[in-house]
Amino acid sequence: MRCLLLLWLAVLGVWTPAWATPWAEKLFATRSHDFGTVARAARAEYEFVFKNIYIQDVRVASATPSCSCISVRIKNPYLKTYEKGAIGATLDTLRFRGQRAVTITVRLDKPYPATVQLHVKGYIRADVVMEPPGVDFGEVERGTAVEKTVDVTRYGTYDWRVGQVISSNPHLSAEVVAANKGPGRVRYKIRVRLAATAPTGYFRDRIILQTNDRRGRFIPIQVDGRVCPTVMVSPTTLFLGVFRPGQRVTRQLVVRSKGPFRVLAVESQHDSVRAQLAEDSSPRPIHVIPVTFTAPREAGKVVEVVRIRTDVEQQPTEVTALAVVREEK
Repeated sequence: MRCLLLLWLAVLGVWTPAWATPWAEKLFATRSHDFGTVARAARAEYEFVFKNIYIQDVRVASATPSCSCISVRIKNPYLKTYEKGAIGATLDTLRFRGQRAVTITVRLDKPYPATVQLHVKGYIRADVVMEPPGVDFGEVERGTAVEKTVDVTRYGTYDWRVGQVISSNPHLSAEVVAANKGPGRVRYKIRVRLAATAPTGYFRDRIILQTNDRRGRFIPIQVDGRVCPTVMVSPTTLFLGVFRPGQRVTRQLVVRSKGPFRVLAVESQHDSVRAQLAEDSSPRPIHVIPVTFTAPREAGKVVEVVRIRTDVEQQPTEVTALAVVREEK
């Protein structure tokens, strides 16, 4: 049976034998990250995203760092086809100092045992302190501009200067709003703004302080937040599963808003995906919409965009539905 399964996957061109770790490495978009030079007490987090590109289910059993200066967590360890998860890595900038280079060993036990190594490095400054640890905007309603401040202190000198603040994100900007000197230190207050034009969804980015310090000119500040639309749909990506031609399945989309609203229509490009609106179309804050998928005759990957139109948003809210259709034997 196992030989037949491996032969089938080889024909599809999506599988390498389990004893060759490249099949597991292909799950990860990237396997290394450099935090660069970070301040003491600064938030330094990164997610190694992995995606199940295979037909069989994948499970991550464990993720172990080679140093206690890195803590890890597994997000969505059990994945069906096309589902995504992540290995979160957090650098401990409170208890540790200096150069850090860590290997995270990721072990998978499904569909077969395999090991992937992830690499993280960074340099933690003892003389530069950040308070708070970063900028967390939390949940922001779409179309709203917000700002927050963070203090960055350099100890042991009066001559440390922040020349400019760099952001590669067009929706994030920052500026130095105050500077003061005290006994053996200089402190800068940085104002960070999130523009009203920011797109919906979660974001994690960095703004960079460019200083005159030869030991490390650039100091990053981590910026996190989530821009929420007026209407939200869960799940944001609908993973339907693996089917043979003609098989049918029904999944549910939950559409919600802060106040009552109507769902006017649910549209898709092809007949393989259809949605059923409730007979009661009265306004309410939560709508549950059944979505039925009928596998077409053609084998392969199915990607369908489902558009939900409401009476509170001019543009439809979109959800991507994914499925795999296997050939009939």
